[in-house]
Parts: sequence; structure tokens; C-alpha cells
Amino acid sequence: MTNNSTLIITVQNLTKFYKGYSEPALDNISLEIFEKDFFGFLGPNGAGKTTTISILTGITGFYSGNAFILNQNIRNFTNEIKTAIGVVPQDIALYPTLTILENLTYFGKLYGLKKDVLKDKIDFFINKLELQKKAKSKVSTLSGGMKRRVNLIAGILHNPKIIFLDEPTVGIDVYSKAVIIDFLRELNQNGVTIIYTSHQMEEAENLCNRIAIINSGKIKINGETSEILTQSNCKNMEELFLSLCK
Repeated sequence: MTNNSTLIITVQNLTKFYKGYSEPALDNISLEIFEKDFFGFLGPNGAGKTTTISILTGITGFYSGNAFILNQNIRNFTNEIKTAIGVVPQDIALYPTLTILENLTYFGKLYGLKKDVLKDKIDFFINKLELQKKAKSKVSTLSGGMKRRVNLIAGILHNPKIIFLDEPTVGIDVYSKAVIIDFLRELNQNGVTIIYTSHQMEEAENLCNRIAIINSGKIKINGETSEILTQSNCKNMEELFLSLCK
């Protein structure tokens, strides 16, 4: 399918070095992500995925190049950019001794959500992700899949236009994975742009309308998923991935 949407993220010749390393973590990479994309950013461990997301979410700086979110240069990380993005990290970013409700109330207040609005949002997302029976349980008592669902809610309470997801389904049970994937599909269908990293190639192939594969800090391929697979003559995403990341 051809994407006629507006560019929402532009990365231009981005290079990043880490102190003590002679080789760049990112080597002159360029990307275009469109409004309403479900964009798969794929690569082996250490390829540069998390570094790229850390730059785009204002966590770390970069050596050279440019990046824009909503047509704004991220060197000046404005409140408009901050409120437009949601970040769901691979590590569980929750307080284990607090309940689901207490965690989500805390994060909602950090976003500046008013009490009644926050309560409605928490109730909606807890029901949507089938956590209502555990709402008053401490996070430390939850299964890995439930923790991932709460982690997801915590990153999107403010209804961001763009969500960065770093391995959102890693190491979880089949049921939780299905709940999360269905929810992400619905968010995307409702106009949210999703940037998603994963090692699950079949999952990425099924979810993402566009992908980029990165290895050793360099973009190996980038474009519409269906076109890339057709042009590569690979039978599936896993085969393509292995051919590019040897």
C-alpha cells in the first residue's frame, strides 16, 4: 500500500558515537516515518535500535545529522514534542511495591492529567487490557505479561500521537501477547503512529506496514513491508532479516 500521509518523523544522516568506542553506534542513518505508520525498526542486539529511539525521545544526544518530530528539530526538545510522544521501554518501568492503580495514578499525575480525567483514562485502559481483576494488586505479584500491559498503559495515558515501543511482547505468555497486539492494532487504526522494535520477525511482518532493518549502526533496508519482501525474493521477514544481518 502506498503511504500518502504526512511525514511525522524525519531522520537525516544521524551519527552517534559512544565514549571509548571508535566505531559509531549510528552511522549516517536516515529514516522517514509517516503519520499513522506502524513502523517496524528491526535489528539484532547492539545494532542501534535503542540508541535511535533514545535520541528521538530526548534521552541522549547525537554527534551529527538532524532529526525532526512534527517538523520540529529535536535539538530543541519542546513541550509540544514531549506531549506528542509516548515511550514504552523494554524494561518494566513501574514501582513493584505499588498497585496497578497507584502506579498509573502516579504516572498520570506526572503527565499533568486532572483527577477526574485521569480516573476515567485509567478505568478505560485497565478494562481494555483486561486488568480489572488485578487493579489493586501490587505490581510485584503480577505475571510478566500483566506487568507488560501495565507498562504499556503507563506510557500512553496522555494519549500521545506517536508511541515508541521497545520489545513490547518480549518474554510474555501467548494470551498477554494477543491482548497487547490487538490493542496496538486498534491504537494504530485510530490514527496513532507506532514505532516498534522487536526480534519477533513474524509478528513484525504481520503488524508493520513499513519497516527498516539496521545492523552495525547502518540501515540495511527501509520501505514498505510488502514491497521489500517482494523485491527481496525472500519468503518471509525472518529470511530477509537473516540475509541482511549475517
